[in-house]
Amino acid sequence: MNHPVHRRNRVLGLGTATGALLVFGLGPLATAPTAGADFDDAIDAAIAPFLDATGSNLDWDAVFTPTAWDTFLAPAHWDTVLAELGGLAIPGAAAAIPIDPNTWLLQHFYTPIHTGIEDWINSDLGQQINGLINQPFLALTGRALIGDGIDGTADHHDGTEGGWLFGDGGAGWSNTEAGGMGGAGGAAGMFGNGGAGGDGADGGLGGNGGDGGAGGWLMGIGVSGGDAGDGTYTGAGDLPALGGAGGNAGMLLGAHGDHGHYGTLDGAPAAVAGISTAGTWITGADGRVLNLHGFNEVYKIPPYEPSAGGFSDDDAAFLAANGFNSIRLGVIWAGVEPQPGVIDYNYLASIQQTVQTLANHGIVSVIDFHQDDYSPTFGGEGAPEWATQTGGLPNPDIGFGLNYPLNPAQNHAWDMFWSNAKGPDGVGLLNHYARMTQAVADYFKDDPNIAGYEIINEPWAGSSWLSTIFGNSYYEAQQLTPFYNQVSAAIRSVDPTTPLIYEPNTLFNEAVPTQLGAVDDPHGVFAFHDYCMLTSISMALSPLCPGYIELLAANGEAYTSKYGVPGFISEFGSGNGAEEATMVMNAADQRMWGWSQWAYNGVPAITGTAPGNALVFDPSKPPVGDNVDWARLEATSAPYAQAIAGTPTSWSFTGGTFALSYSTEMANGTGHFGAGAHTEISVPPIQYPDGYQVTVTGGHVVSPAGAPILVIASDGPGTVNVTVTPAGGTG
Repeated sequence: MNHPVHRRNRVLGLGTATGALLVFGLGPLATAPTAGADFDDAIDAAIAPFLDATGSNLDWDAVFTPTAWDTFLAPAHWDTVLAELGGLAIPGAAAAIPIDPNTWLLQHFYTPIHTGIEDWINSDLGQQINGLINQPFLALTGRALIGDGIDGTADHHDGTEGGWLFGDGGAGWSNTEAGGMGGAGGAAGMFGNGGAGGDGADGGLGGNGGDGGAGGWLMGIGVSGGDAGDGTYTGAGDLPALGGAGGNAGMLLGAHGDHGHYGTLDGAPAAVAGISTAGTWITGADGRVLNLHGFNEVYKIPPYEPSAGGFSDDDAAFLAANGFNSIRLGVIWAGVEPQPGVIDYNYLASIQQTVQTLANHGIVSVIDFHQDDYSPTFGGEGAPEWATQTGGLPNPDIGFGLNYPLNPAQNHAWDMFWSNAKGPDGVGLLNHYARMTQAVADYFKDDPNIAGYEIINEPWAGSSWLSTIFGNSYYEAQQLTPFYNQVSAAIRSVDPTTPLIYEPNTLFNEAVPTQLGAVDDPHGVFAFHDYCMLTSISMALSPLCPGYIELLAANGEAYTSKYGVPGFISEFGSGNGAEEATMVMNAADQRMWGWSQWAYNGVPAITGTAPGNALVFDPSKPPVGDNVDWARLEATSAPYAQAIAGTPTSWSFTGGTFALSYSTEMANGTGHFGAGAHTEISVPPIQYPDGYQVTVTGGHVVSPAGAPILVIASDGPGTVNVTVTPAGGTG
């Protein structure tokens, strides 16, 4: 009873639920120690003043002696302890060893118990006793209470479930039939690891990998999905096979399994490189840094095509004339995949026509896989009805925004989505979504006017939303991040360079900091929405909006700085007025991010789309007169550098003065742009009705006087500074 390990457990409370929670909160998410010895030594050192000479028992005289407490509380005594426990910067202390609480608990708590259970299950005695215990459960439920699942075979591809209480899932069968799909791993019960997904077979277009089984619903590790098989390209529309989804983690403790690797298609043409990223910048095919200013254009009812709402050439011309160079273009899952596994290429052709209409006016498109309220079943748009599983729960229409937390059927639908529940064809919903994005990326992969694929708009946690508010990282760390990794792999199987844009959970806009992990993509961009939600409570709170907007921007910057990715504000403005939009633009300028306002289009009036939230209220009518929000246009058509032949160091627009500074060094770090390289700056006439004047150092103006696109040519390697002021002003 007095063994040091037992002492440590009592001090930390490892034997109780409270203690486990205390340990879980010891430090920030980071890399765990490689072994437990250092941690144990740290705890021994912490309680050493109270031990007897043998180090095995409490010295009760020391417990009541002030000298021992002085030693215990002395800062020097805790330097080593805190260095071991990690996460705290102590001046003069040894370098901290950061601890990931989840990983530490998996290593030191879950794994030893799991190993012991598996040893028992597979022992001769365990099998005999478990067999007796399992008989009534098998008779009543068809599932054992304790025991491992059975691996899949050629006859039964999927692994079976582990015991309801304890046991690992069986592994899926690795298919050997040409182009065959791997079997899915079985799920664990309450405590255990899922079974690994089987690999797909080569041949044909390759076989998809099987999904990894979910870890125990209470505690357990989801295992990786199987790898896809390779195939042979036969023509346009052929898609590489995809790896299976990883299994879900246990709700209390666990880790999500990784997705399987995608296959290759021998003979498939390589995608044409266009817009991409370099470090923390979005870049064009020529290596110049691109800054995107624009609007959202999403048509939210069937046929989900912007042209159906009247968006056409006059709208694209209107945007370009006012200096905007990008559109976040809504593409709806229900439009792409109206039936399971069926891609509607007529729908994609309609989207492509809008992309080309915009491109004709120098505007690029971000493909935005948009959703609100999950699907039309809940009064929104996004998922097709065949991918909407309500569980028969009540479906009250409480209104957009409140439907997320308060509609039971919608939360169930999100839960089914994140758990990769099988669709009507037996394929998981996450797999359908990944395949859908792959088909879209394949369709647009060679289009130089595509500036990115935004994976999903405002992802919602489902029934775990409340715990997410209070800091539970499960949704973002164990569901959303793996989802982004799975979709990234799907898109990268056909398009290796176009930016992949991903958002934090929807509650980020309610000032809940993101716990999204690193997304495994070479050209990822972090996007978020920056609305002052205080005004939805009361307009009396609007004076607090500058601080609220800055808080959200700072939370976004915390992520982009941590993971070294570009930032992008993909929604802001809405019906909150030009003044709020200007606040967000200033926050973006300070961090040198691009942005996209909500919204260009004011119809149809569902889920946040309404004339009062739009720049042009009805695109089916010309963008003139009272069909335009002129106050917003004047506030947001600010001067900005659209393409920079170098790496920006700062830009701003204040009081009619635009200032830009940049180095001619290429953003990818491979050298400098040569003398004469062009930087293009939008100078909308609405901002300078009487013209403008320019001051430049390190370069010179090569565009005509008063041109709406100011072109600066650099004089050679070095720094270029540009200042634009109204004609007749100082500068």
